[in-house]
Amino acid sequence: MTARLADIAAHAGVSEATVSRVLNGRPGVSSATRETVLAALDVLGYERPVRLRQRSAGLVGLITPELENPIFPAFAQVIAQALTRQGYTPVLATQTPGGSTEDELTEMLVERGVAGIVFVSGLHADTSADPQRYERLRGQGVPFVLINGFCPEVRAPFVSPDDRAAMRLAVTHLTSLGHRSIGLALGPRRFVPVQRKTEGFLRAVEERIGLPSGDAERLVEHSLFTVEGGQAAASALLDRGCTAVVCAGDMMALGAIRAARERGARVPTDVSVIGFDDSPLIAFTDPPLTTVRQPVQAMGQAAVRALLEEIEGTPAPHSEFVFLPELVVRGSTAAAPSSSGRSERHDDPPGG
Repeated sequence: MTARLADIAAHAGVSEATVSRVLNGRPGVSSATRETVLAALDVLGYERPVRLRQRSAGLVGLITPELENPIFPAFAQVIAQALTRQGYTPVLATQTPGGSTEDELTEMLVERGVAGIVFVSGLHADTSADPQRYERLRGQGVPFVLINGFCPEVRAPFVSPDDRAAMRLAVTHLTSLGHRSIGLALGPRRFVPVQRKTEGFLRAVEERIGLPSGDAERLVEHSLFTVEGGQAAASALLDRGCTAVVCAGDMMALGAIRAARERGARVPTDVSVIGFDDSPLIAFTDPPLTTVRQPVQAMGQAAVRALLEEIEGTPAPHSEFVFLPELVVRGSTAAAPSSSGRSERHDDPPGG
Protein backbone atom coordinates (compact mmCIF):
# COMPACT_ATOMS: atom_id res chain seq x y z
CA MET A 1 0.00 0.00 0.00
CA THR A 2 2.85 2.40 0.89
CA ALA A 3 4.53 1.83 -2.46
CA ARG A 4 1.20 2.22 -4.19
CA LEU A 5 0.45 5.50 -2.39
CA ALA A 6 3.95 6.80 -3.19
CA ASP A 7 3.60 5.91 -6.89
CA ILE A 8 0.19 7.53 -7.19
CA ALA A 9 1.26 10.61 -5.23
CA ALA A 10 4.37 11.07 -7.37
CA HIS A 11 2.42 10.71 -10.61
CA ALA A 12 -0.36 13.09 -9.46
CA GLY A 13 2.03 15.58 -7.90
CA VAL A 14 0.32 15.49 -4.51
CA SER A 15 1.12 14.15 -1.04
CA GLU A 16 0.48 10.56 0.02
CA ALA A 17 -1.95 11.91 2.61
CA THR A 18 -3.99 13.50 -0.18
CA VAL A 19 -4.05 10.22 -2.10
CA SER A 20 -5.20 8.44 1.05
CA ARG A 21 -8.03 10.94 1.55
CA VAL A 22 -9.21 10.44 -2.03
CA LEU A 23 -9.05 6.64 -1.85
CA ASN A 24 -10.97 6.60 1.44
CA GLY A 25 -13.59 9.12 0.32
CA ARG A 26 -12.67 11.68 2.98
CA PRO A 27 -13.40 15.42 2.69
CA GLY A 28 -10.77 18.13 2.39
CA VAL A 29 -9.76 17.53 -1.24
CA SER A 30 -10.78 19.77 -4.13
CA SER A 31 -12.64 18.21 -7.04
CA ALA A 32 -9.74 19.05 -9.41
CA THR A 33 -7.20 17.32 -7.15
CA ARG A 34 -9.53 14.34 -6.74
CA GLU A 35 -9.79 13.95 -10.52
CA THR A 36 -5.98 14.19 -10.83
CA VAL A 37 -5.52 11.39 -8.30
CA LEU A 38 -8.15 9.21 -9.98
CA ALA A 39 -6.52 9.80 -13.36
CA ALA A 40 -3.19 8.69 -11.87
CA LEU A 41 -4.85 5.50 -10.64
CA ASP A 42 -6.07 4.77 -14.15
CA VAL A 43 -2.75 5.57 -15.84
CA LEU A 44 -0.75 3.41 -13.42
CA GLY A 45 -3.13 0.51 -13.89
CA TYR A 46 -4.56 0.43 -10.39
CA GLU A 47 -8.21 -0.52 -10.02
CA ARG A 48 -10.35 2.20 -8.52
CA PRO A 49 -12.15 1.34 -5.27
CA VAL A 50 -15.79 0.44 -5.97
CA ARG A 51 -17.13 3.68 -4.48
CA LEU A 52 -14.83 5.75 -6.72
CA ARG A 53 -15.65 4.12 -10.05
CA GLN A 54 -17.37 6.13 -12.72
CA ARG A 55 -20.84 6.96 -11.54
CA SER A 56 -23.83 5.87 -13.56
CA ALA A 57 -25.10 8.71 -15.71
CA GLY A 58 -28.61 7.39 -15.30
CA LEU A 59 -29.38 6.74 -11.64
CA VAL A 60 -30.34 9.33 -9.02
CA GLY A 61 -31.19 8.32 -5.46
CA LEU A 62 -34.16 9.72 -3.58
CA ILE A 63 -34.26 9.10 0.18
CA THR A 64 -37.46 9.73 2.16
CA PRO A 65 -38.14 9.02 5.85
CA GLU A 66 -41.38 7.10 5.15
CA LEU A 67 -44.28 6.83 2.70
CA GLU A 68 -47.26 6.65 5.09
CA ASN A 69 -47.55 10.43 5.18
CA PRO A 70 -48.87 11.28 1.70
CA ILE A 71 -46.64 14.35 1.41
CA PHE A 72 -43.61 12.11 0.84
CA PRO A 73 -45.08 10.16 -2.10
CA ALA A 74 -46.13 13.56 -3.48
CA PHE A 75 -42.52 14.77 -3.37
CA ALA A 76 -41.29 11.46 -4.79
CA GLN A 77 -43.67 11.71 -7.75
CA VAL A 78 -42.69 15.28 -8.63
CA ILE A 79 -38.96 14.58 -8.30
CA ALA A 80 -39.19 11.30 -10.24
CA GLN A 81 -41.08 12.96 -13.10
CA ALA A 82 -38.56 15.81 -13.29
CA LEU A 83 -35.62 13.38 -13.31
CA THR A 84 -37.24 11.16 -15.94
CA ARG A 85 -37.79 14.13 -18.23
CA GLN A 86 -34.06 14.83 -18.03
CA GLY A 87 -33.14 11.25 -18.89
CA TYR A 88 -32.37 10.02 -15.37
CA THR A 89 -33.82 7.03 -13.55
CA PRO A 90 -34.93 7.72 -9.96
CA VAL A 91 -34.14 5.11 -7.30
CA LEU A 92 -36.50 5.50 -4.33
CA ALA A 93 -35.04 4.44 -0.96
CA THR A 94 -37.37 4.65 2.03
CA GLN A 95 -36.60 4.22 5.70
CA THR A 96 -38.84 1.81 7.59
CA PRO A 97 -39.23 1.22 11.34
CA GLY A 98 -36.58 -1.29 12.35
CA GLY A 99 -35.23 -1.29 8.80
CA SER A 100 -32.52 0.59 6.95
CA THR A 101 -31.30 3.91 8.31
CA GLU A 102 -30.61 6.98 6.20
CA ASP A 103 -26.86 6.28 6.42
CA GLU A 104 -27.35 2.68 5.28
CA LEU A 105 -29.55 3.75 2.38
CA THR A 106 -27.00 6.40 1.39
CA GLU A 107 -24.19 3.82 1.41
CA MET A 108 -26.28 1.43 -0.68
CA LEU A 109 -26.96 4.13 -3.28
CA VAL A 110 -23.32 5.20 -3.42
CA GLU A 111 -22.20 1.60 -3.92
CA ARG A 112 -24.59 1.37 -6.87
CA GLY A 113 -22.92 4.36 -8.47
CA VAL A 114 -25.77 6.88 -8.40
CA ALA A 115 -25.00 10.20 -10.05
CA GLY A 116 -26.51 12.12 -7.14
CA ILE A 117 -28.95 11.96 -4.21
CA VAL A 118 -31.98 13.99 -3.11
CA PHE A 119 -32.75 13.87 0.63
CA VAL A 120 -36.31 14.74 1.71
CA SER A 121 -36.80 15.61 5.41
CA GLY A 122 -33.67 13.68 6.33
CA LEU A 123 -31.21 13.93 9.20
CA HIS A 124 -30.18 17.35 7.89
CA ALA A 125 -33.43 18.60 9.46
CA ASP A 126 -32.58 17.10 12.87
CA THR A 127 -30.49 19.48 14.97
CA SER A 128 -29.36 16.57 17.16
CA ALA A 129 -27.82 14.65 14.21
CA ASP A 130 -24.19 14.91 13.13
CA PRO A 131 -23.95 16.95 9.88
CA GLN A 132 -20.51 15.45 9.16
CA ARG A 133 -22.25 12.53 7.40
CA TYR A 134 -22.98 14.93 4.52
CA GLU A 135 -19.41 16.21 4.40
CA ARG A 136 -18.25 12.61 4.14
CA LEU A 137 -20.67 12.10 1.25
CA ARG A 138 -19.31 15.23 -0.43
CA GLY A 139 -15.81 13.82 0.11
CA GLN A 140 -16.85 10.78 -1.93
CA GLY A 141 -17.69 13.07 -4.81
CA VAL A 142 -21.46 12.46 -4.73
CA PRO A 143 -23.59 15.56 -5.47
CA PHE A 144 -26.71 15.98 -3.32
CA VAL A 145 -29.58 18.34 -2.55
CA LEU A 146 -31.60 18.55 0.67
CA ILE A 147 -35.32 19.33 1.01
CA ASN A 148 -37.01 20.62 4.20
CA GLY A 149 -34.57 21.47 6.95
CA PHE A 150 -31.62 23.87 6.64
CA CYS A 151 -28.24 23.18 8.27
CA PRO A 152 -25.62 25.94 7.80
CA GLU A 153 -22.79 23.44 8.40
CA VAL A 154 -23.65 21.45 5.27
CA ARG A 155 -22.32 22.80 1.98
CA ALA A 156 -25.12 21.94 -0.42
CA PRO A 157 -28.26 23.47 -1.98
CA PHE A 158 -31.30 23.40 0.32
CA VAL A 159 -34.95 23.71 -0.72
CA SER A 160 -37.55 24.67 1.91
CA PRO A 161 -41.01 26.15 2.35
CA ASP A 162 -41.24 29.36 4.38
CA ASP A 163 -42.42 27.78 7.64
CA ARG A 164 -42.65 31.11 9.46
CA ALA A 165 -44.82 32.59 6.72
CA ALA A 166 -47.01 29.48 6.84
CA MET A 167 -47.83 30.10 10.49
CA ARG A 168 -48.48 33.77 9.81
CA LEU A 169 -51.00 32.81 7.14
CA ALA A 170 -52.75 30.37 9.48
CA VAL A 171 -52.90 32.71 12.48
CA THR A 172 -54.06 35.66 10.34
CA HIS A 173 -56.89 33.56 8.91
CA LEU A 174 -58.04 32.39 12.34
CA THR A 175 -57.89 35.83 13.97
CA SER A 176 -59.91 37.25 11.07
CA LEU A 177 -62.57 34.72 12.07
CA GLY A 178 -62.53 36.02 15.64
CA HIS A 179 -60.37 33.36 17.30
CA ARG A 180 -58.25 34.61 20.18
CA SER A 181 -57.18 31.31 21.78
CA ILE A 182 -55.21 29.50 19.07
CA GLY A 183 -53.02 26.46 19.71
CA LEU A 184 -50.14 25.00 17.71
CA ALA A 185 -49.62 21.22 17.44
CA LEU A 186 -46.32 20.06 16.00
CA GLY A 187 -43.57 17.47 16.14
CA PRO A 188 -40.42 17.17 18.29
CA ARG A 189 -38.49 20.34 19.08
CA ARG A 190 -35.23 19.14 17.54
CA PHE A 191 -36.41 19.50 13.94
CA VAL A 192 -35.63 22.70 12.03
CA PRO A 193 -39.11 23.06 10.45
CA VAL A 194 -40.66 22.69 13.93
CA GLN A 195 -38.43 25.41 15.33
CA ARG A 196 -39.25 27.73 12.45
CA LYS A 197 -42.99 27.12 12.68
CA THR A 198 -42.87 27.79 16.41
CA GLU A 199 -41.04 31.07 15.84
CA GLY A 200 -43.52 32.13 13.17
CA PHE A 201 -46.51 31.16 15.29
CA LEU A 202 -45.34 33.03 18.40
CA ARG A 203 -44.56 36.14 16.39
CA ALA A 204 -47.91 36.02 14.58
CA VAL A 205 -49.86 35.53 17.82
CA GLU A 206 -48.07 38.50 19.38
CA GLU A 207 -48.73 40.70 16.34
CA ARG A 208 -52.35 39.67 15.76
CA ILE A 209 -53.60 39.09 19.31
CA GLY A 210 -51.09 41.03 21.42
CA LEU A 211 -50.12 37.96 23.40
CA PRO A 212 -46.41 38.07 24.37
CA SER A 213 -44.30 35.10 23.28
CA GLY A 214 -43.75 34.01 26.87
CA ASP A 215 -47.48 33.71 27.45
CA ALA A 216 -48.14 32.18 24.04
CA GLU A 217 -45.71 29.31 24.62
CA ARG A 218 -48.40 27.52 26.69
CA LEU A 219 -50.36 27.31 23.41
CA VAL A 220 -47.60 25.23 21.74
CA GLU A 221 -47.78 21.45 22.14
CA HIS A 222 -45.13 19.04 20.82
CA SER A 223 -45.98 15.48 19.84
CA LEU A 224 -45.39 13.16 16.85
CA PHE A 225 -46.05 13.81 13.14
CA THR A 226 -48.90 11.28 13.07
CA VAL A 227 -52.68 11.17 13.42
CA GLU A 228 -52.23 9.90 16.97
CA GLY A 229 -49.69 12.61 17.71
CA GLY A 230 -52.04 15.29 16.44
CA GLN A 231 -54.86 13.85 18.51
CA ALA A 232 -52.78 13.92 21.71
CA ALA A 233 -51.46 17.44 21.10
CA ALA A 234 -54.87 18.85 20.17
CA SER A 235 -56.50 17.24 23.19
CA ALA A 236 -54.02 19.02 25.45
CA LEU A 237 -54.62 22.33 23.67
CA LEU A 238 -58.40 21.99 23.86
CA ASP A 239 -58.02 21.37 27.58
CA ARG A 240 -56.34 24.77 27.75
CA GLY A 241 -59.33 26.46 26.16
CA CYS A 242 -58.22 26.75 22.54
CA THR A 243 -60.98 27.31 20.00
CA ALA A 244 -58.64 26.69 17.06
CA VAL A 245 -55.65 24.42 16.44
CA VAL A 246 -52.96 24.91 13.81
CA CYS A 247 -51.12 21.67 12.97
CA ALA A 248 -47.66 21.16 11.47
CA GLY A 249 -48.96 18.46 9.12
CA ASP A 250 -52.21 17.27 7.59
CA MET A 251 -52.00 13.92 9.40
CA MET A 252 -51.77 15.76 12.71
CA ALA A 253 -54.77 17.86 11.68
CA LEU A 254 -56.85 14.73 11.12
CA GLY A 255 -55.90 13.70 14.65
CA ALA A 256 -56.96 17.13 15.94
CA ILE A 257 -60.39 16.68 14.34
CA ARG A 258 -60.66 13.29 16.01
CA ALA A 259 -59.73 14.83 19.39
CA ALA A 260 -62.43 17.48 19.02
CA ARG A 261 -65.09 14.93 18.11
CA GLU A 262 -64.14 12.66 20.99
CA ARG A 263 -65.19 15.38 23.40
CA GLY A 264 -68.42 16.09 21.52
CA ALA A 265 -67.17 19.25 19.79
CA ARG A 266 -68.02 19.96 16.17
CA VAL A 267 -65.49 21.00 13.52
CA PRO A 268 -65.63 23.82 12.53
CA THR A 269 -68.62 25.09 14.55
CA ASP A 270 -66.92 24.59 17.93
CA VAL A 271 -63.29 24.08 16.97
CA SER A 272 -61.41 25.23 13.87
CA VAL A 273 -58.50 23.15 12.56
CA ILE A 274 -55.78 24.04 10.05
CA GLY A 275 -53.27 21.56 8.59
CA PHE A 276 -50.01 21.93 6.71
CA ASP A 277 -48.89 20.33 3.39
CA ASP A 278 -52.14 20.02 1.39
CA SER A 279 -51.15 16.47 0.61
CA PRO A 280 -53.15 14.48 -1.99
CA LEU A 281 -56.78 13.65 -1.14
CA ILE A 282 -56.78 15.97 1.90
CA ALA A 283 -59.48 18.09 0.23
CA PHE A 284 -61.84 15.12 0.53
CA THR A 285 -61.74 14.67 4.30
CA ASP A 286 -64.77 15.33 6.50
CA PRO A 287 -64.87 18.27 6.74
CA PRO A 288 -62.57 19.23 3.85
CA LEU A 289 -59.40 20.45 5.55
CA THR A 290 -58.28 24.06 5.54
CA THR A 291 -54.50 23.83 5.21
CA VAL A 292 -51.33 25.66 4.26
CA ARG A 293 -50.16 24.25 0.95
CA GLN A 294 -46.51 23.31 0.72
CA PRO A 295 -45.38 24.17 -2.84
CA VAL A 296 -44.30 20.60 -3.60
CA GLN A 297 -44.25 20.99 -7.39
CA ALA A 298 -42.01 24.06 -7.39
CA MET A 299 -39.79 22.72 -4.60
CA GLY A 300 -39.30 19.31 -6.22
CA GLN A 301 -38.45 20.81 -9.60
CA ALA A 302 -36.03 23.28 -8.01
CA ALA A 303 -34.30 20.45 -6.16
CA VAL A 304 -33.83 18.50 -9.38
CA ARG A 305 -32.49 21.55 -11.24
CA ALA A 306 -29.98 22.23 -8.46
CA LEU A 307 -28.87 18.59 -8.37
CA LEU A 308 -28.40 18.35 -12.14
CA GLU A 309 -26.29 21.52 -12.07
CA GLU A 310 -24.11 19.86 -9.42
CA ILE A 311 -23.88 16.66 -11.48
CA GLU A 312 -22.97 18.59 -14.63
CA GLY A 313 -20.15 20.42 -12.89
CA THR A 314 -21.75 23.85 -12.48
CA PRO A 315 -22.64 23.78 -8.79
CA ALA A 316 -25.73 25.59 -7.60
CA PRO A 317 -25.24 28.10 -4.76
CA HIS A 318 -24.72 26.40 -1.42
CA SER A 319 -27.63 28.25 0.12
CA GLU A 320 -31.32 27.83 0.87
CA PHE A 321 -34.03 28.31 -1.76
CA VAL A 322 -37.18 29.28 0.18
CA PHE A 323 -40.65 28.93 -1.36
CA LEU A 324 -43.77 30.75 -0.19
CA PRO A 325 -46.67 28.54 0.94
CA GLU A 326 -50.35 29.24 0.22
CA LEU A 327 -53.38 29.13 2.50
CA VAL A 328 -56.15 26.91 1.12
CA VAL A 329 -59.44 27.63 2.90
CA ARG A 330 -61.92 24.77 3.01
CA GLY A 331 -64.46 23.52 5.54
CA SER A 332 -62.53 22.95 8.77
CA THR A 333 -62.36 26.61 9.85
CA ALA A 334 -65.21 28.96 10.80
CA ALA A 335 -66.02 31.92 13.04
CA ALA A 336 -64.97 31.55 16.67
CA PRO A 337 -67.73 30.26 18.97
CA SER A 338 -69.18 32.58 21.61
CA SER A 339 -67.74 32.40 25.13
CA SER A 340 -70.99 30.87 26.35
CA GLY A 341 -70.70 28.16 23.70
CA ARG A 342 -67.18 27.42 24.85
CA SER A 343 -68.14 26.97 28.48
CA GLU A 344 -70.81 24.49 27.47
CA ARG A 345 -68.28 22.31 25.67
CA HIS A 346 -65.64 21.92 28.35
CA ASP A 347 -64.37 23.41 31.57
CA ASP A 348 -61.54 25.85 31.04
CA PRO A 349 -58.65 25.61 33.48
CA PRO A 350 -58.26 28.47 35.94
CA GLY A 351 -57.03 31.51 34.07
CA GLY A 352 -57.50 29.66 30.74
